[in-house]
Amino acid sequence: MLINQKKNQRNGYIKRLMGHIFRLPVIYILISQNIIVSFSELDDSTARTNTFYLYYVWEDYALSNLSRYIWVNLILTTSLSSPTFAEDVCHDQSGCAGTDLLFNDHPFSTRNSPTLFQWSVQNHIFEERDLNAPLVTDRPDFTEASSSVGLGVSQIEFGYTFVNTSSAGAETQNHSFGEPLLRHGIYADWLELRIAGTHQELRSTAANAVNRSGLSDLYLGFKIALTPQAGHLPEMAIIPQMNVPTGNAAFTSGNIEPGLNWIYTWEINDFISTAGSTQGNRRIDDTGSSYYEIAQSWTIAYSLTEEFGAYTEWYALIPSGADTALTQHYLNGGFTYLLSDNIQFDIRAGLGLSNASDDYFIGTGFSVRFP
Repeated sequence: MLINQKKNQRNGYIKRLMGHIFRLPVIYILISQNIIVSFSELDDSTARTNTFYLYYVWEDYALSNLSRYIWVNLILTTSLSSPTFAEDVCHDQSGCAGTDLLFNDHPFSTRNSPTLFQWSVQNHIFEERDLNAPLVTDRPDFTEASSSVGLGVSQIEFGYTFVNTSSAGAETQNHSFGEPLLRHGIYADWLELRIAGTHQELRSTAANAVNRSGLSDLYLGFKIALTPQAGHLPEMAIIPQMNVPTGNAAFTSGNIEPGLNWIYTWEINDFISTAGSTQGNRRIDDTGSSYYEIAQSWTIAYSLTEEFGAYTEWYALIPSGADTALTQHYLNGGFTYLLSDNIQFDIRAGLGLSNASDDYFIGTGFSVRFP
């Protein structure tokens, strides 16, 4: 009995710990439209840190009152003075500094911020998104954009890719048609829903080869814009994602393939920016067994004119625990042209750098934003 009591006690600790771990981000993301900002009264010995805190309030609908305060320090300890932050948030409202303020659907609430978090070195919390600026696309490079499209904004990106592979004296050609990626901002400026799929045609010159065509597996994901850039600190986003086995027999893995994509970007000046991405995804080998794939990329983008852009990029697909899959390295580059602030044309080409890689690929596409 004593053993069972200790086991139950340990399970209770684990349940409470997991509850705390999962409760705070869920409350923060789902119910943080009402914000109380409190500026700490600091004595001389601690005034240098000038710490401020965000209190997130959620309503207990069963009791119909504000029943609980969730205190979150996040990473928002800053070297800024509280009055400066108060002026930024309050916009000269009388009696604002040094007091608690309740914002009900305030225009500077986290739902209207382009990012979920803010680097502690920045001098304000929320920035408004400029939808009059040119669209930012995930095409045509391998590295996704580290920004979201914005609340209520839809963006469709589509194109065509031709891939050629040579092996044992035979050539295999893969045509990828459509490649539609739908990005739609939901709930907040920093969150977007992502849905993608494509139609493929596979042709081979090998003896007795059968040409195949059909839909690939459905891609689903959510992009969460985490931080804006602050000096040497990058703009970042993270994408929980998965492939769902909905494709034709020749192009489906037959399994759900979950994964996570972390993107980080630095704008160096008006001419050049650089970005990278680190992914971890479940994949299915030719033998039917699953393995873990790391995808790493690095890209450099150039703003040649207000309309023309270019990029060069390296990326690698690195399997871990695979039976037959081998590491692939690629080098690619391309150009983009803005037809308007809401329409972009792109073209790209790439080469395989390792024996297991495809020989080369070329592609083109369009992206359209619907503000």
